[in-house]
Amino acid sequence: MIKLTTPLTEEKIKDLKMGDNLLLTGTIYTARDAAHERLIRLMEKGKKLPIELKDQIIYYVGPSPAKPGRVIGAAGPTTSYRMDPYTPKLLDVGLKGMIGKGDRGKEVVESIVKNKAVYFVAIGGVAALLSKCIKEAEVVVYEDLGSEAIRRLKVEDLPLIVAIDSKGNNLYEIGRRMYLEKAEDNAYLD
Repeated sequence: MIKLTTPLTEEKIKDLKMGDNLLLTGTIYTARDAAHERLIRLMEKGKKLPIELKDQIIYYVGPSPAKPGRVIGAAGPTTSYRMDPYTPKLLDVGLKGMIGKGDRGKEVVESIVKNKAVYFVAIGGVAALLSKCIKEAEVVVYEDLGSEAIRRLKVEDLPLIVAIDSKGNNLYEIGRRMYLEKAEDNAYLD
C-alpha cells in the first residue's frame, strides 16, 4: 500500500500508476459544482482565488452535517464529470489532484497529462466509513452553499485508487478493456 502525504508535487505523483491503491494523509479541500462555478467566475474576472490551489487536492464531496462528537458527517465522493467544465482551468493554476467517482471527459484527461496531475477515486457507498479518516473539517469560504461550501479537511489514511495517472492512463478505459478481454477469454467456459 502506497502512503502519500499532501501537498502533492510532481515528484510525489510521477511514479503513481493507474490502479495503485494508496492511503492519503494531509490537508485537502472540498468543492462541488456551485463552488467550482464561483472559483471560475473569479478567475475570469482576474480576481485572486480564496484558496491557494497550487499542489492541492479537491475532494468532490458535500458532507452531511456532523453528529455530536464528530468533525463531519458522511463524506462520500460525488460524481466527478459534473466538475469537468471547470477542471482544466483549475489544473492550469496548479491544482494537482482531484478525488471523486466516475470517469472524466477527454479534455480533463488531456489537462491532467498537460499539468502532470492525478485523479483519484474513493469508493462510493461507504461515506460513513470514509468520514472516519477525516480528523478536522473547517468551512473556509462560501458558507452560504451549505454542504457544498469549500472546506479544508485534515485526513489520515484516506483510502483511494489512482483512476487517471499523470501520464493519462485511465482505469475506466483500460480496466474496462481488460475486463472485456478476460470475459472473451473465459467465454469458452460457458
